[in-house]
Amino acid sequence: MIQDKRILLTGGAGFIGTKLCKILSNDNEILIYDNLKRNSIKNTDLLKKNNIKLVEGDILDFNNIKSIVDEFKPNIIIHLAAIAGIDTVIKSPVTTMKVNMIGTYNVLEAIKNHKIDRFIDFSTSEVFGSYAYKVDEQHTTNLAPVGEARWTYSVSKLAGEHLAHSYYKEYGLPIVTVRPFNIYGEGQVGEGAIHQFVIRAIKNEEIQIHGDGDQIRSWCYVDDFVEGIMLCLEKEEAIGQSFNIGNTRGTVTISMLAYIIKSIANSKSDIVYVPKNYVDVELRIPNIDKAKSVLGYEPKYDLNKGLEKTIEWYREVLND
Repeated sequence: MIQDKRILLTGGAGFIGTKLCKILSNDNEILIYDNLKRNSIKNTDLLKKNNIKLVEGDILDFNNIKSIVDEFKPNIIIHLAAIAGIDTVIKSPVTTMKVNMIGTYNVLEAIKNHKIDRFIDFSTSEVFGSYAYKVDEQHTTNLAPVGEARWTYSVSKLAGEHLAHSYYKEYGLPIVTVRPFNIYGEGQVGEGAIHQFVIRAIKNEEIQIHGDGDQIRSWCYVDDFVEGIMLCLEKEEAIGQSFNIGNTRGTVTISMLAYIIKSIANSKSDIVYVPKNYVDVELRIPNIDKAKSVLGYEPKYDLNKGLEKTIEWYREVLND
């Protein structure tokens, strides 16, 4: 149980940050640092709580971050701030590299002389490249071809991992890296497939699948993922380690995912296939044995149950 801590959430107004904020704010003081480009917290009442403060700012502004860290003196830092989403990454590869590398450096540099309990570094499953079948944490990461804008995201995140673990080794910062595998659920904002499919299904709009729809993903419901993060915060054995956090039981093709969502939502949407104009990840299934053995992580939601809760939440939001 995390109690009586000062917790800094960079990018904390986003999808995952909002979920973490909801749980951690019960017994702790929370400071969110976010530019609000992806604002999920606006759909909640969290900012009305006295122990939650939001500071709007840029992760590339080192002086601002340093002054906030020096004043707030966090015990725990959860570093979620990043550029993500395939469309955004392809459109802004320079910003992607800067935010994901320099932004991570800024936060690490700001806290290196502070005594902290834990630093959670958010990476990505994309570090494993286009074909990732039951990959474990020791599996070779993939740098991918230079010049393809999509890979600026995975490369910048991988650089952030190396940087975080370098601060662990050189300065003794208690670093834990998590590699999320296709997280979905209520409150998601941005370009995720489930987010897009669900909204279109509820509105009975055309559901577009890019390519043949044979891409394979393992989907993890947000509550399961957040439970994995909480274990990373609580377990001493996690320090200095990287963990795949996902759910292998949520494995399905993109095409089948669209049909499942249409069925659960009782939607009249047409499912159509459109040309794919970007390099895609064809196969992504994690091995989560390390998270199970070291953390005691065990996902509880199967895909249908998670989708039912997600669709129910979006119906409420869209009807407001």
